[in-house]
Amino acid sequence: MPGLIQSIERSSAVLRLLAADRLRVGEVAEALDLPKSTAHSILRTLEHVGFVEQDPRTARYRLGRGVLDLGSAGLDVNELRARALNWADALAARSGQEVRIGVLRDRQVLVVHHVFRPDDSAQSMDTGRLLPPHATALGKALLAYHPMEARAVATAGFETYTRRTLTDRQDLARHLGETRARGWGLAVEEWRAGEAAIAAPLRTSGGLVVGAIGISGPVETLCDTRRQARPALVEHVTAAARSVSRDLAGT
Repeated sequence: MPGLIQSIERSSAVLRLLAADRLRVGEVAEALDLPKSTAHSILRTLEHVGFVEQDPRTARYRLGRGVLDLGSAGLDVNELRARALNWADALAARSGQEVRIGVLRDRQVLVVHHVFRPDDSAQSMDTGRLLPPHATALGKALLAYHPMEARAVATAGFETYTRRTLTDRQDLARHLGETRARGWGLAVEEWRAGEAAIAAPLRTSGGLVVGAIGISGPVETLCDTRRQARPALVEHVTAAARSVSRDLAGT
């Protein structure tokens, strides 16, 4: 059959072996009739993405937490929050705006971390709040890389929050395409009148999008006279997203 990738076949065979027993590199190589260097490279790669773990005492490999995550919601939100805390605080300080980190949950955006604006104005905590994905920058930055979720949101229908809220499937698809093309999402008065938001995706190993980080504030602060996002603020958001993503991928 054309198009098969040998390295993926070998990796799946390694995972099946480790599902039955804990093995050393040499034992994996013998079981699959592979050079020891090839088996070691496969194991190191699977360990890097979290699919296998090595016991430092016995040098034996076993299935890792990443395999279990395949059947659940993926990266634990507490771990995501812990990895992003410092970068979120720095983003709030640099942008002067409030910062939210969100993940997709049941066709909505769950805010897992919220940093207040660094001023003395009255603010309320949004951690744990559910936001509409079609009307927020966080939602667009997430839906752009999860097509099945985007279709589910469109099928469920669009709730209107302001006169600028997206209420059409084609409009949403166009916005998500723009988000993918530039690598960040923008929402201008789509959820709240007078408010704009910029968000970028958070990625783990292999480029998988597991969350999003973004800022929100007055339209005139985040956007220019053409209602386009100010480049300096976009750079702050995308730089923070890259930093968090590097940390996540490193784990």
